[in-house]
Amino acid sequence: MNKETLGFETIQLGHGSGGLMTRDLLDKIIFKTFSNPYLDQKHDGSIVSFNGKIAISTDSFVVSPIFFKGGNIGELAVNGTVNDVAMCGAIPKYLSLAFIVEEGLKIDEFIEIVNSIKNAADKSGVQIITGDTKVVERGNGDKIFINTTGFGEVNPKANIAAEHIKTGDKIILNGFVAQHGMAIMSEREGLEFESTIESDTTNLNFLVNDLINEFGDKIHLFRDPTRGGVASVLSEISQDINKGVVIYEDNIPLEKQVSAACEILGLDPLYVANEGVFLVIVDDSISENVLNFMKKDKKGKNSAYIGEITNEHSGKVVMQSSIGGKRIVSPLIGEQLPRIC
Repeated sequence: MNKETLGFETIQLGHGSGGLMTRDLLDKIIFKTFSNPYLDQKHDGSIVSFNGKIAISTDSFVVSPIFFKGGNIGELAVNGTVNDVAMCGAIPKYLSLAFIVEEGLKIDEFIEIVNSIKNAADKSGVQIITGDTKVVERGNGDKIFINTTGFGEVNPKANIAAEHIKTGDKIILNGFVAQHGMAIMSEREGLEFESTIESDTTNLNFLVNDLINEFGDKIHLFRDPTRGGVASVLSEISQDINKGVVIYEDNIPLEKQVSAACEILGLDPLYVANEGVFLVIVDDSISENVLNFMKKDKKGKNSAYIGEITNEHSGKVVMQSSIGGKRIVSPLIGEQLPRIC
């Protein structure tokens, strides 16, 4: 599949008109790439079956630049929504896919994004079953925005809710923090520096589902710290459960190059976005087993115990630093890194 498929070098306003050019774009690129019995009906929606509870999550992706080390906006859109559904304790099965494309986007770039979406969906075990494409005038967008909505069947062994968290529960993180945010920042105009940092964007649903199957309702909560990073997510949890959280600076998995990049840019890695990282809060009785289980998985090999739930300093996160001191870790105020996902 290439630009000759449509006979245009770039996306035109007519590709969003709803007429022949739209149908051509859909038939020759979208429907061809994601062909399956649901989408092939070419209806306004799809009817699917679930046996039990379902989880639904929707997200919009406006990352800039749209291509970055380790990925692009297409696979990010799939992985981000797949992971959000997985954090509910569900097995993602279906996605809707909506494009808002700026007139002038190169057809080759659009095709590359579509192929990345297809590859990410296949790796995640999900199907694209419905969607929409709109085109806006040149200068009224920024190349391409994507919205995805995910649908998944809740694992019957899952009982994921903040209300189940209790004092003494342990907090485990599956890998290095801040890689996605720093990969994006390293490529932005005016903030470029020599770096091999790549985004950590990936699907986490299989590891999450394996954890639920192995440990059931003793897993109390999953969260993926995307925008706002680990600090903001833990602050939200602490406030929601009205308990304290203590984390240990030395235990936070942080790659040296990412740490150096954060220092150069004056950023705290705990507030930087992630796209392949999740936090799991578990009953203390299984914490060691959970950690060992995660380390055996490719997407959990750098897992670490980073903190726990306490009755002290309710509603606040406190970090014990490398030098023995303590400091409050506040939630992010404002937008630290805009257009990061």
